[in-house]
Amino acid sequence: MNVPVSTSLPVLDMSLLDGDEASAATFRHAVRRTTHETGFFYLTGHGIPGEVVDRAFAAAERFFALPEKNKLEVEMLRSPHFRGYNRTGGELTRGRVDWREQIDIAAERDPWKEPAAPAYMRLEGPNLWPSAQPELRTVFLDWEQRCSVIARRLMRAWAVALGSPADVFDATYGDRPSTLIKLVRYPGREDRGQGVGAHKDPGVLTLLMLEGGKGGLQIERDGEWLEAPAVPGAFVVNIGELMEFATDGYLKATVHRVVSPPMGETRLSIPFFFNPALDSTVPRIDLPAELAEHARGVSQDPDNVISGTFGENLLKARLRAHPDVAAAHHADLVTSTP
Repeated sequence: MNVPVSTSLPVLDMSLLDGDEASAATFRHAVRRTTHETGFFYLTGHGIPGEVVDRAFAAAERFFALPEKNKLEVEMLRSPHFRGYNRTGGELTRGRVDWREQIDIAAERDPWKEPAAPAYMRLEGPNLWPSAQPELRTVFLDWEQRCSVIARRLMRAWAVALGSPADVFDATYGDRPSTLIKLVRYPGREDRGQGVGAHKDPGVLTLLMLEGGKGGLQIERDGEWLEAPAVPGAFVVNIGELMEFATDGYLKATVHRVVSPPMGETRLSIPFFFNPALDSTVPRIDLPAELAEHARGVSQDPDNVISGTFGENLLKARLRAHPDVAAAHHADLVTSTP
């Protein structure tokens, strides 16, 4: 691995949006600039109290401390919707094993029953909740609501900063956004190897809360890996491939990875992904001339073609990351997916 450069991401204060127009404009300009240049920043002033953050991490820690039989009760292999628990080593990034255990909690919905619907609508459905920890549902449905409020405000701030009406993205998620929470535990490894392999997020926006005092998240810039350690109470925010798609590459979806903790240590993280409805298409933004001249075009990767329809991106990512679930529930899709 490359030796990371010691650096810090910008820290942006969302409470500026609650001030006068000059303060709000300052925040919007900073969001646009940093996601054009780096694609990542720390977010403070988001309004989630410290005790709520502490409650979320405590609930995650209790889940991972459950006996294995209780966690396997909600194993992802039981879910055609890719919800539930994965043991350490149960997920892949670019074909290589990620060294973490986790539970995936997505938008709580009924299964989609229209037979003629696109294959990606199979991803909608209920979560798997452990009977041994009933409060997990309460804590993280609340977390979903709180993070969704933040995400919607950020999306409107980006819209204005890009020269568009504040509601330009609203129709893409409406009342059925595709949300996903992961509770993740990284065990220590002697070789500090792959916790999560290098990748870009497939959607629009990620809010990541890191366990205090822990590092491991690394961001690629100019061929180097930059460390992004936890900042107390702050989210790490990054945009995904659909924001790059919407802006013809003016905003940058950035490659990132997680390095495992040292042997004898663990690390918890709680990423929240806010994305469009599965069947919606993200609009291509008509950028002002002064921004459009700096648009770099959408990244071209023949192994990862970006679609403007979120469901197509998500289904592709899920089938690749969880081939066991794909084989068990979606065998008809495995051979037809590049």
